[in-house]
Amino acid sequence: MLKFWKEKERYCGKAENCLTAILTTRGCSWRKCYMCGYWTESRALGNEALKEQIDQVFEKLGDVKILKIFTSGSFLDEREIPSELRRYFLDRCKESGIKKLIIESRPEFIEKEKLEDFRGIELEVGIGLETANDFIREHCINKGFNFSDFVNSAKILKQEGFRVKCYLLLKPPFLSEGEAIKDLIDSAEKVIDYADVISINLMNIQRGTVVERLWERGIYRPPWLWSAIEVLKNIKTEVICDPVAGGKLRGPHNCGRCDRDLVSAIKLFSVTQDKSLLDLDCECKKVWMKTLELEDYSRIPLFP
Repeated sequence: MLKFWKEKERYCGKAENCLTAILTTRGCSWRKCYMCGYWTESRALGNEALKEQIDQVFEKLGDVKILKIFTSGSFLDEREIPSELRRYFLDRCKESGIKKLIIESRPEFIEKEKLEDFRGIELEVGIGLETANDFIREHCINKGFNFSDFVNSAKILKQEGFRVKCYLLLKPPFLSEGEAIKDLIDSAEKVIDYADVISINLMNIQRGTVVERLWERGIYRPPWLWSAIEVLKNIKTEVICDPVAGGKLRGPHNCGRCDRDLVSAIKLFSVTQDKSLLDLDCECKKVWMKTLELEDYSRIPLFP
């Protein structure tokens, strides 16, 4: 049930080893986002089964001191991780000398009372805002909260001395490539005052979703990797990106010849913040640029 892997995470300005673990839980309580199919992998498990997964995480930890825990939902949702298990998990973190803990949560579950349990740990909470534009978030993503909800949750975290990671989504459905790039750069500008780090999620086609149905009908294409390079170059704060399914038809891709190089460069940039790594080229870059031009020329803007 437990999925895990080791990777690099940026910490205090340099790359450090990190264990990432995905716990199998009942999953996200919302389950209505047009692009998300993670909830299909969820299972309603009892507390003992969840506790066994937590124990497995610490068996795999070794000497790693940075830990990411994902649940395909919200770690702070009591229906996914009951409070007694959350406290048990945090006790294990403190015993293991965890330097940094990274979790995810929807805004409605971020409450000051719950955060009291995290005292003594450097905590970073990822919030899937996706876009700062309420129209796009409601009509193109169906996220179920607005920008002010994100701001209020981010303020609570900052007031309690914790870090905020803001997830932004590149190319929600119904946006052209150019609109998606502009929206992401604009959104990054609007969240800079609230987020310590911005994480760019590049759309990939997950099974059983609205986006998959659009893709199957030929009316949606995942973003070009060139679009990811463009937004990373133009964001003026710490920004990271892991191009899931990069280079595959269901993931962000270019022509196929340069995909591997761009994916590698984006991953390395995410731990170094060295923008010179993003100075890449390929013949297909001209096709991407022409795509931006023709799409914007031939359509009526979707959003205000």
